[in-house]
Amino acid sequence: MTVNVAIAQINSTVGDLAGNSAKIADCARRASLENADILLTPELSLVGYPPEDLLLRVSFYAKSQIALQALAQELAVYKDLYVIVGHPFAQDGHHYNAASVLCNGEIILTYRKHALPNYTVFDEKRYFSSADDACTFTLKGVCFGINICEDTWFDEAPARARAAGAEVLLVLNASPYHMQKEHLRQDVMRFNVTGQGMALVYANLVGAQDELVFDGGSFVMNANGTITNQLPHFAEACVTVSFNGAEPVAQSLAEEMSTEAQVYAALVLGVQDYVRKNGFPGAIIGLSGGVDSALTLAIAVDALGAENVRAVMMPSPYTAEISWVDSREMVQRLGVKYDEIAINDCFTAFRDALDFEFKDLPEDATEENLQARIRGTLLMALSNKTGAIVLTTGNKSEMAVGYCTLYGDMAGGFAAIKDIAKTLVYRLCSYRNSISDVIPERILTRAPSAELRPNQTDQDSLPSYEILDGIMQGYMEDGLGIAELLQAGYLKEDIDKITRLIKLNEYKRRQAPVGVRVTNRAFGRDWRYPITSKFREQ
Repeated sequence: MTVNVAIAQINSTVGDLAGNSAKIADCARRASLENADILLTPELSLVGYPPEDLLLRVSFYAKSQIALQALAQELAVYKDLYVIVGHPFAQDGHHYNAASVLCNGEIILTYRKHALPNYTVFDEKRYFSSADDACTFTLKGVCFGINICEDTWFDEAPARARAAGAEVLLVLNASPYHMQKEHLRQDVMRFNVTGQGMALVYANLVGAQDELVFDGGSFVMNANGTITNQLPHFAEACVTVSFNGAEPVAQSLAEEMSTEAQVYAALVLGVQDYVRKNGFPGAIIGLSGGVDSALTLAIAVDALGAENVRAVMMPSPYTAEISWVDSREMVQRLGVKYDEIAINDCFTAFRDALDFEFKDLPEDATEENLQARIRGTLLMALSNKTGAIVLTTGNKSEMAVGYCTLYGDMAGGFAAIKDIAKTLVYRLCSYRNSISDVIPERILTRAPSAELRPNQTDQDSLPSYEILDGIMQGYMEDGLGIAELLQAGYLKEDIDKITRLIKLNEYKRRQAPVGVRVTNRAFGRDWRYPITSKFREQ
């Protein structure tokens, strides 16, 4: 007998109970038109993920329960459609990450999550209690079990569902994106779910919430571990999959994306959702003629539309002529609003005001930082006046070693490329130009420079970015020690310099705006090193 299971890969917004309910109801309508028997939504789909400390509010649980009951009644029009909705659940003084089955106007079953992640970006043990009961139901002769996300990263909860008779496991997920995550998910599902003889329906959230991006890519896997159906990445979708008994019928697979395509899509979605969900009318970017601001501008235009993006060039006495030319060419290609505000007079006024205090002292990074802070002040003034958010343009390599200025180029509301290493910045620019040629070639080939003093390049004070990024990835993302980095072929002086700078500049990163996370370990939620510390790794 055929059972039809619809997957609602939706973009929930944290706390938007009405909006999220409307999305679920719309998917239920579409699923009903396709004769679906079951509609599976992502983890905490009713309230968005992660709600963080909203989960400490009694009113949040109360309003969520009211919204869940109202949704059940609204969906009663779709007779005998089983709609599985993720939501927070309070019971007997405990709080749970739960999933309820709604059918014919009633809440007929509720499953409570067993495995609570408490690592990297997750801290569910702060909010939820764990449960250990299985939840299954039989429809048209097929027994379906329910798990939630982390449950399937171990074998206990799937085994419990299997022991209760489950032939197909329905899994609600809010699995955030990082590079190579898709294949990791599939491998784990093969081991923990299909390895126990069950087929799998994996419904993943799509969209962005602050630093996190959820890439969708929901899929169906048969009991042999073969992917039979896959939804698109980084886009909402509602797709119905047919089962012959417990065997999914192969239909379509989303096209596989390159790493660069995935990361670029994640950045676009991250900027788009942060700006739109927070109600900003558009974005402002300080354009320098360099590769980082060029990539950020391209992302912003793709996320928000050229009509909602403003680029501002703020030349100083040290700005090269080619920086002006390349900036003007890029904004012409993209069609964004463009302004030039020279900072020469402001820079002179600051130096004159400080002349007595700096008397007989040589010029140094202080004067360089003044220029960056003038630019930050101008951008924030434009933001205040227009309501548009400033997107900062610093990359992960710079943030790692402190090659950035507090209250200067770090000033802004959202950091689009803060988790993008400099070498990846160039790869993403090349990828974007492969779609349409928006970034002038000279921006990609000239030596990177902050242009805060004559003839300056980044490599005056830093190793090459290939070396810097390799050490940063090994030390910060992969957790390698000094000895392991030496064995990897890096020079001791480079290792010592970069690891020292990473530690010294923690205080800067704590004051940086949030930004999109695309690696397995980003500065921010993943990285919680003390600012005040005497520990030194030898």
